[in-house]
This record gives sequence, structure tokens and C-alpha cells, in this order.
Amino acid sequence: MSDKTPDDESNRLGRRVRRYAQVGAGVGGLAAKVAGRRMFGLTPDNDKTARELKVALGGLKGPIMKVAQMLATVPDVVPPEFAAELSELQSAAPAMGWPFVKRRMRAELGAGWESRFKSFEHEAAAAASLGQVHRATALDGRKLAAKLQYPDMQSAVDADLNQLGLIFSIHRRLDRTIDTREIYAEIRARLVEELDYAREAAHTRLYADIFAKEGRIAVPDVVEELSTKRLLTMTWLDGQPLLSFRDRSLKERNAIAEAMFMAWWYPFSHYGVIHGDPHLGNYTVRETPDENGFGINLLDYGCIRIFPAAFVEGVVELYRALETEDRDRAAAAYKRWGFTKLTNELIDVLNVWAGFIYAPMLDNRVRSIADGISPAEYGRKEAFQVHQALGKLGPVTPPREFVFMDRAAIGLGGVFLHLGAELNFHRLFNETIEGFDAAKLAQRQARALKKAGVPKPE
Repeated sequence: MSDKTPDDESNRLGRRVRRYAQVGAGVGGLAAKVAGRRMFGLTPDNDKTARELKVALGGLKGPIMKVAQMLATVPDVVPPEFAAELSELQSAAPAMGWPFVKRRMRAELGAGWESRFKSFEHEAAAAASLGQVHRATALDGRKLAAKLQYPDMQSAVDADLNQLGLIFSIHRRLDRTIDTREIYAEIRARLVEELDYAREAAHTRLYADIFAKEGRIAVPDVVEELSTKRLLTMTWLDGQPLLSFRDRSLKERNAIAEAMFMAWWYPFSHYGVIHGDPHLGNYTVRETPDENGFGINLLDYGCIRIFPAAFVEGVVELYRALETEDRDRAAAAYKRWGFTKLTNELIDVLNVWAGFIYAPMLDNRVRSIADGISPAEYGRKEAFQVHQALGKLGPVTPPREFVFMDRAAIGLGGVFLHLGAELNFHRLFNETIEGFDAAKLAQRQARALKKAGVPKPE
């Protein structure tokens, strides 16, 4: 039985309707404009439409910003002009003021909540699309990070996800190479999960267990008694922004990059999970007393993607197929991923993008991630080649799992680009997949998820 009153429901409906109006007015108007251009046989001006879309979304905060940035990182979901504009959108939302914070904290922890902390800073240390973080001190003296969700984000998510269909409709009118239905389903599932801080707490415990013996990677401890489904309190991890290390020595930058490689690929290859949000603000760097000199703090666990063992096996198999130029093995790997209607032509096209993603791991030497290609041009040639080919073969339906796998891989590559790291990615990758066994991964994953209390993913 619901504990919401009729007034609660009408207020929530009112907020949702206003959200529809905010997003729909801008995006819907663009959809109508694009449709009109098509109707009259006019060539769409992608550059102008992309700029208009950024303006339409730029005044909004919350989930729609996450969606926009997400679309910008998945190749060929939107035209390159759209991706360039959307990638500039800022995810930071204005922080809630102290009176608002007090009401929200009271709703989560009850009256007298401040007495449960030794101190609680009034100003937010960070504000993002779904919530904001406050520094605090526990009664026992531990430094804490209290992540408080903005009010009624469920309504915002519902409205934004429904309006996402309009964004995809703009793309379909411009370009029919990609069927976005599975992409939409994946984005919806992950955003809904991000609203549940109890799930995020379980993800945090999962990563803490995975890296319990790895000194280079630090994971915060969850303070269970000060956490709810909309409030997540963790120990504070001191560190410096990753970008502040761009001018350090190559040795130091490489040490940070190796820790990042481990933080991403080890959980995937051994447990079938990835840290799916490549935002640079989700990592900080700290000095360590060991020979590595530096380690990283993993700070945010809202966007964790859990994969079936068969998908992970497909990733490893595709690497082996590209390594040996075995098209049949590549086809079998794509089938494990969930691609359908595979032809030799489609496999060759998919191999172009896979070759780009896997290139550093296939090259057994010390190199940069881009290997002489400027960051601005990194991946553009391959994306254009894939787009042109899919225009003749499409529409292609990427499987759901592809969305965050690809997004996170590109995000990780971006970290290496920013650091200017030079590593033997081939050696690092082969070390992490050595002795890979899908059946053992499935067993290991089941045990780890149960121990951490992670709910079954959709």
C-alpha cells in the first residue's frame, strides 16, 4: 500500500508535466523542424541543428544531461556534429542551498539528524546531475562524503527518458544506419538503477572486495547507518584531480595510467563488471608508499554495468580473432555479444571499429593510446568509415551490452590521452585475461554479487 497522499501524487504529476514541457518544447520543436526539411526535400543542416539542440538542452539539469553526454560517447548513435555539441554540455547542476539540504536530510535520517554527525558542511563539495556531495565528520572522527539525491529525481528521470525518444527520432530522420531501440532500453535501465543509492552502496562494497588486496586502487567504505535509498554516506578519500597530473613526469603519469587500466579491466575480465561512467571527476589521484608512487581513488558507483560471462567471453574471443585475423572466430564473438543478421560485409565493418578499440592491446610495444594521432582526430576516421558502410548495410541494432562497454572503453582511452601515457597495453591486457575461463568467471561473479548484496541487474 502506497504511503503517498493524493496531494503528493498531484504534485509529482505537476512536476513531471513541467519537465515534459521544458524538454519537449526545445527537442520537439527541433524534431518538427527536421521533419519539415525532409518533407520539402531540403538537405538537413546538421551543424545548425546540433547547435540548436545544445541550446535547447543547455538550460536543463538532471538526467537529460547524463543522457546527452552518454549519446555523445557512443559512436554513430548521433551524427558527429551532434556528438561534438553534446559533449560540451556540462553535467554540473547548481547545488541545493542549506535550507533545502536540511529538509532533505531530515527526510532521509529523521529529526535530529545533525546529532548523528560531528560536523556537516553547509556548502556542497560537489554537485552533479542527480545529487550533490557534502563533506562531513563522523562521531568517531572519520572524514565522510554524504551524497544526497536531489528531490523527486524519479519524475525527472521518467520525463527525460520519455523525451529521449524525441532525440532519437531526430537522429532517425537524419540517418537510418542505427536502430536505437536496444540503446534506449539500456540507457533507461542504467539511469533507473542510478537513482537507487542502496544499489550503489552494494556496488561500492563489491569493488571494495574486488580490490581489497590491490594497494593502487582505493574504494570508500559505506557508512551503512547513515545511508538510505536517497542518501549514501561513505568515507572521504583524499586525492588530487587526475588532470592536475598532466604536467608530471612520464614515469608518474604512466603509474597513474596503469592503475586506471587495472581499475577498469581487472573487474571486467575477472568478475564481469565495469565502472561505466568515464567522467574524469569520478577519479582522484593519491600518493602511495609503495614502488608505484601513485594510486587512484574510485569515487562513484552509480553507473556499474554487470555483464553475463558469455559477453565477457565474446570480448576476449574478439581480441583473439583480431589477433589472428580469423573472421569466423570474430563472427562467433559478435554473436556472443548479441549481434544478429551477421554477414561477411557487416563483420568487416564491425571489425573496423573493433580494430580501433583493440588497437593498443594488439600492438606489442610501448606506445601512446592514440599513437601519433591528435586527440581531436582520435577515432574520427574509423567512425566515419563505419558510418559510411553501415549506411549501405543498415539499419544495424547494437546489443544493449555494447552501449556501456563502448562508452567506458572510449572514456578510459580519454584518460590515457589526457595523461599522455606511454605503456605496453598489449602486455597489460594479456596479463589481465591470462587463463580466462567463462565458467569460473560466472561462479566468481555470483559469489561476489551475493557477498556484496548487489540486486539482480535488469
